[in-house]
Amino acid sequence: MDCIFCKIVEGSIPSKKVFENERILAFHDIQPAAPVHVLIIPKKHIPTMNDVTGEDDAVMAEIFAASRQIAKELGVDESGYRLINNCNPDSGQIVYHLHFHLVGGRNLGPLLGS
Repeated sequence: MDCIFCKIVEGSIPSKKVFENERILAFHDIQPAAPVHVLIIPKKHIPTMNDVTGEDDAVMAEIFAASRQIAKELGVDESGYRLINNCNPDSGQIVYHLHFHLVGGRNLGPLLGS
């Protein structure tokens, strides 16, 4: 498999880790969109949100729990942050390994005029 995130999980590509357990890895984005920009991924290769199944429910819950912990550790839990998942081309998904962007550290403004 030629997945950059799988290579990060296996350690053949280095990353600046902020969280890791048996099923999840979180690391700083190399092209940050904000002062805090962390990618949170399952270690299991799941291409998109559409590919998540019932057997992935536990790891999805762990991702959300880790997100809260990471936001607190990086000091953006009180000021605010976004947790973003892009799914397929129209969303802007580039790496086809399920991942969430935890973005914060500045005023991000409204999303899509909301």
